[in-house]
Amino acid sequence: MVKTTHAIFFRFETIVNNLVAKIDSEIIASRENIQNILKKMDEVFNEQKAATQDITKRINLVYNFQKANMNRLFQLITVYAELAACGITDGKKKERLKEDIDNLINPKS
Repeated sequence: MVKTTHAIFFRFETIVNNLVAKIDSEIIASRENIQNILKKMDEVFNEQKAATQDITKRINLVYNFQKANMNRLFQLITVYAELAACGITDGKKKERLKEDIDNLINPKS
């Protein structure tokens, strides 16, 4: 009876040890797969972050360009309104306003 119990125990212990080894190897493989997936996700998110930053820079450039052009347009409208309000006798003022209009339309810088 002792020999039988010992044989059963030995088989059970062998099976358990094999299962523990198998589970440990599966856990290690799983951990490696998860780490690889996380690395890939990190790479993708970094690429998306860089692309988003690039797009943001471009949008800011366009915004600043449009803002500058709108300011010039408003100045131009103001100068045209002043020119339209000038009387017949305001020749010097008209010439100065025409120069301002030319400078706004064709900036030197």
